[in-house]
Amino acid sequence: MSTLLEVEDVSRRFGSVQAVRGASFEVAENSITALIGPNGSGKTTLFNIITGYLRADSGSVRFAGGDVTRPRPSRLYRRGLSRTFQQARVFGQLTVQENLVVAGGFGWRKLFGRRVGSEDRQRAGELLDEFRLSHVADLFAAELSYGQRKLLEFAAVLMSRPRLVLLDEPTAGVNPVLIETMEAHIRRLHGEGITFLIVEHDMNFVMRLCDPVIVLDQGRQIFVGPPDEVQQNPLVLDAYLGA
Repeated sequence: MSTLLEVEDVSRRFGSVQAVRGASFEVAENSITALIGPNGSGKTTLFNIITGYLRADSGSVRFAGGDVTRPRPSRLYRRGLSRTFQQARVFGQLTVQENLVVAGGFGWRKLFGRRVGSEDRQRAGELLDEFRLSHVADLFAAELSYGQRKLLEFAAVLMSRPRLVLLDEPTAGVNPVLIETMEAHIRRLHGEGITFLIVEHDMNFVMRLCDPVIVLDQGRQIFVGPPDEVQQNPLVLDAYLGA
């Protein structure tokens, strides 16, 4: 498989804290890759650098063959790279359907002026059906449960038909039924050709879904490989699993 995302020798410091130190890894196209590590290992900082919410002090990031070391998140979104956050980011005072339309790149005037094209309304409707949110389409996002907001954010990042989706702890704080739902959506979308990079603390979820698994410790990659090898690697056991 060809490389879709390449992170090379990326570092980032916050004052006296070296959050990421020379991290390098690749994400192959049409993979479901996990990025794991103990708290403070630099996972979310790397996500923020890759998606343009933070600038790296050094190093480079390439997506689909082009340098995206210092991108704007909106520009990356249009190029086919989108993400979710640990805490779902939705517009609470917009309806569920309106959240999807806004995620499709439409400004507020078009949204409230009802000038959104039929194709985009159709796309939003398809995602509402796929994520079983059609019955709450006209509710304000603030009225949704925590799990429903996580699903809405996931659906919203798909409005642009991305090539690569970064999921930041998709199962955090949700019940076992919703974890199964999240996994089913990822598998389905992967089957349709979407590549995933996932930060996740639920090791059962990671081990049954992701291959390869990239392990960070103290801001740098210490291992990459299939799930069964991750569980046996001494460096991983020492740094992450506590064995």
